[in-house]
Amino acid sequence: MQPNFLLFITDQQRADHVGSYGNAMLRTPALDALAAQGWSADRFYVASPICMPNRATLMTGRMPSVHGVRHNGIPLSQRATTFVERLRGAGYATALIGKSHLQNMTGKGPVWPPPSPHGVQSEGEAWAAEPGNYDQEWGPLWRSDPGHDLHTPFYGFGRVALAVDHGDQVWGHYGRWLAREHPEARRLWGPDHALPAPGFVLTQHRQAWRTRVPEECSSTAYIGDQTVAQLHEHAASGEPFFIQCSFPDPHHPYTPHGKYWDLYRPEDVVLPASFHASAAAGHAPPPHVAWLYQQRDQGKAVKHTPAVFACTEREAREAIALNYGSISHIDATIGRVMQTLRDTGLDDNTVVIFTSDHGDYFGDHQLLFKGPIHYQGLIRTPFIWRDPKVKPAAARSQALCSTADIAATILARAELPDYNGMQGMSLLPLMSGAVDTVRDAVLIEEEGQRTMFGFPSRTRMRTLQTPRHRLSVYADAGWGELYDLQEDPDELRNLWDAPAVAATRGELLFALSKAMIRHAETSPHPTAIA
Repeated sequence: MQPNFLLFITDQQRADHVGSYGNAMLRTPALDALAAQGWSADRFYVASPICMPNRATLMTGRMPSVHGVRHNGIPLSQRATTFVERLRGAGYATALIGKSHLQNMTGKGPVWPPPSPHGVQSEGEAWAAEPGNYDQEWGPLWRSDPGHDLHTPFYGFGRVALAVDHGDQVWGHYGRWLAREHPEARRLWGPDHALPAPGFVLTQHRQAWRTRVPEECSSTAYIGDQTVAQLHEHAASGEPFFIQCSFPDPHHPYTPHGKYWDLYRPEDVVLPASFHASAAAGHAPPPHVAWLYQQRDQGKAVKHTPAVFACTEREAREAIALNYGSISHIDATIGRVMQTLRDTGLDDNTVVIFTSDHGDYFGDHQLLFKGPIHYQGLIRTPFIWRDPKVKPAAARSQALCSTADIAATILARAELPDYNGMQGMSLLPLMSGAVDTVRDAVLIEEEGQRTMFGFPSRTRMRTLQTPRHRLSVYADAGWGELYDLQEDPDELRNLWDAPAVAATRGELLFALSKAMIRHAETSPHPTAIA
């Protein structure tokens, strides 16, 4: 009997923002129950800590440098093979409910390349434009054209209920539903209609507001309701299914609905150890972090965009508390979906997966949001796999895993073959105890459009994460980062220039070179010897 699959994915949730991952303050009973019944990867790393590249990796099992979504702003080719399309071809009903972000959604133009000061620009691209419609998630169309919709199958999804963007102003099918079913709530969304939130400084940057949209009208509730309805349909039809239940939260701007706004108080939040530890230990921050501190201390920090900035203690406390509220709302919704699985009798044959597309600093080293600085809070996410038919050999694993592994693991569990060019590994042998590890290092790629840190050009970098070390190299910097996580788990001491670890740095750079070669393109197969 073919197993069903239900994949829960959140947006911007770090690994330790789940109760079962050791968070003593955050209440996530549904996720904790899922972890107690299944298998958790404690060292699950992203392929890129950016939405579009990592979501495209999840879908294809391929790294950003080969699937082409190198950074936000580049849609995933509709010629790309996805594991969802492979499932659909094997008879699965496939559905995406919530956020996709495989295509551009903001309606804002690119910031790279900048205009040439001499008026000399390149013309054209190395490849002809991809065939297909790449405006399907485009926010302005959802806002202005009542007839705009997706064409299915959409990257393998036969049915889509789309939620585009973040906070309480989410478009797509959700926005249309809200305007149709709850027009009074639709008129109240956004910061201009928010309830008073005295004392919250993030509201001044429009990175948080106390929404008037009721909890039951939130995008989180809508996504839960749509998933529940989808499960009832599958229970009646009996066909195997894959559902991706994808929440836009807890990504900023923070707008937890109803009781979730003040479920946690900023004053009660425990800051990450590294918030004060770096200064207390007397360790100089690496140059890019020092640059962010300088911007903050000179009053130049840009705090109204999605990009990383050096934050105050109050800003970090508020962000964490509001993030916790959104996560608890998502957890309650996951609990409701899981109850539906049980009530419909689908639970006994449904593999349930939980993960997130990347993390957030949330005060790590006095930073907020995300950017090209690969501290653990950003590059590690939770990953829980619960299979009612297969009991894992152990509840948790310290093996290095990657977002690229999700596609391979689902296909293996469905007993479907990989396709050429997939770079992830099935994690089933780890779960069964057949192996202790599937790789000796994880490669993490990041490129962006923004010019940051005083670099001469946009940020381009690669990170190698081994069981013990994290090595990061930037294209436009004469320095790098090297941390010994065994001796320095909070990444306080950059050992890049330390003479005592020069040999280790050389070994890691050699390993990074080999990893980049191994992750070069292998598709298509040749059709002749020459």
